[in-house]
Amino acid sequence: MRIVDLSRELYHRTPSYPGHPPIMHGMWKDHDEAFAESGNVYGLASMFISMPDHGGTHIDAPRHFGPSGISIDQYPLEKCIVPGICLDLRHIAPRTEITPADLETAVTAAGVPVPKGGTVLLCTGHHARTFPGKQYSTDNPGVNVAATEWLAGHGIVHFGIDSMRPGPDSDENLLVHKACLELDITHIESLCNLEALLGQGQFTFIGLPMKWRDGTASPIRAVAVFDL
Repeated sequence: MRIVDLSRELYHRTPSYPGHPPIMHGMWKDHDEAFAESGNVYGLASMFISMPDHGGTHIDAPRHFGPSGISIDQYPLEKCIVPGICLDLRHIAPRTEITPADLETAVTAAGVPVPKGGTVLLCTGHHARTFPGKQYSTDNPGVNVAATEWLAGHGIVHFGIDSMRPGPDSDENLLVHKACLELDITHIESLCNLEALLGQGQFTFIGLPMKWRDGTASPIRAVAVFDL
């Protein structure tokens, strides 16, 4: 079995989506302080983290797209362990739309079909090119509504991308979210290391969300597993 980690590292002030709360992480109690509080028996360190539910590598709940969608604590876990493929879209220019034709060409080049009931991960190279610079939050390419419909038409449960939004930084991104609600699919944002999956064929994708009541998303530890 081989596991490929696809998750961004979380740390204090990790880049987060514009307008969302920052990710904050720090020491709550160090070993020396805890040791003193224990009466010099033993000290157990602990840290704190504060973050939005859309922080880091995460999966969007349908509730994010509209009030009729289910929240993340209700999202079926069966959809979080699924077959997956990764498509090479690194030639797509920054801030441009990924079209159905782009996806069809990439699937042909990958030599593996879109797995029904699975996921398609889109390697645009955006994370590798820009993270953690300012361009990471603005310059990504992304799917348009037609490409979202194309993916849904192939029977996926979600798709993932190596940027903090599924569409380009324009109104199209909002319409892609709306389309996901209407098509009963969702997406995973802020993946990384997708380059390691290119040319590797099908894998098992695992990305389990936290059980946040009424959550609109959740951070996940996203991995691709080969030879499971």
